[in-house]
Amino acid sequence: MNKLLFVTTVPDTIAAFFIPIARYLQAKGWRVDAMAEGISTSKKCIEAFEQVWEVKFSRNPLAPQNLLVAPQQIKRVLQQQEYDLIVVSTPVASFVTRYALNEMRKQGKFKMLYMAQGFHFFRGGSLLRNATFFPLEKLAGPWTDRIVVVNREDEEAAKRHLVPAERVHYIPGTGVDLDRFNPALISDAEIIRVRQELGLSPEAPLLLSVAEFIPRKRNWDVLKAFARLGRSDAHLALAGDGRLLEQMQQLASKLGIQKQVHFLGFRRDIPTLMRASVAIVLASEQEGLPNCIMESFCMETPAIGSNIRGTRDLLEGGQGLLFEVGDVEELARSMAWVLDRPEEAKVMGKRGRNLMADYELQHVLQLHETLYNEVVGEKNYAISAQ
Repeated sequence: MNKLLFVTTVPDTIAAFFIPIARYLQAKGWRVDAMAEGISTSKKCIEAFEQVWEVKFSRNPLAPQNLLVAPQQIKRVLQQQEYDLIVVSTPVASFVTRYALNEMRKQGKFKMLYMAQGFHFFRGGSLLRNATFFPLEKLAGPWTDRIVVVNREDEEAAKRHLVPAERVHYIPGTGVDLDRFNPALISDAEIIRVRQELGLSPEAPLLLSVAEFIPRKRNWDVLKAFARLGRSDAHLALAGDGRLLEQMQQLASKLGIQKQVHFLGFRRDIPTLMRASVAIVLASEQEGLPNCIMESFCMETPAIGSNIRGTRDLLEGGQGLLFEVGDVEELARSMAWVLDRPEEAKVMGKRGRNLMADYELQHVLQLHETLYNEVVGEKNYAISAQ
């Protein structure tokens, strides 16, 4: 039986991205465990994994516990349990785990795979951020057997700066469920229900943003562009939670658009909301490969997104509209284009659905399985050759 350990800084990452991979591999006979700060309180993770391990990570990369406490905890787990493959993700967990386990890795006890869902250094990133994270990634490169990237810009960066090209693998994210995000499953009655909930008239166009209220999502640009749009018949819905929510509600009032803007909080009916919208809008300054755009494509809803890695990978083929980060005027023009050309926008959405075959969940899970088997096979071959 092959044994795999996922390690991330917080359990939310595991719950959001890695549980489908874990279940797929478990069905193939793998044992899959997980490690994160606070994971023992995550019901989803406890149910999904045979064993969960606590570790004292801090999301602050400069916190002393990341190098003084966490490495010893990680080493103790690996002294108790034998794993064939360690998959690390998120900046703190990936660096600290590779640092803690490099000597054991060099002894051939396991292989180390880094799932990079968007490097924290990137073209256009702040000087401080790039100066902090690039040296750490460069240092940790030799401690890594494989790096998996989810967009083409990161693929180029990893091959150029971090590890030899043959150790870099492009896999398009963690997959999108075409069965759940299927326009044929959303009835007209469901669309009418959600529009009535928002108080929309039958002809009122709806723009949708699905994003956390955190700085890198730049929710304020969406609100400012919608205000600049100046369409009294249009509405904007924002689905998500986060520490900037109250501030964004205040901004909507200040801009005089509070009657047309709907703050929805966390929602379980995202497919219906997407189907009820003329387009989704994502104004982020940083993404790896945005799930909300892939999900909107599955629902045949076009997207308006900032011209950054990941988002650009999805939109540059004509499935949506790109604007430069922070350019509120250009974003407002993109919103107007979608509202003024509904039939052309629908064609964009259908084109997006066709693109999603390469991002489909089962296809992506098979790519992960193939790579994991290849890496574990190298480990076993090295042991047998000794």
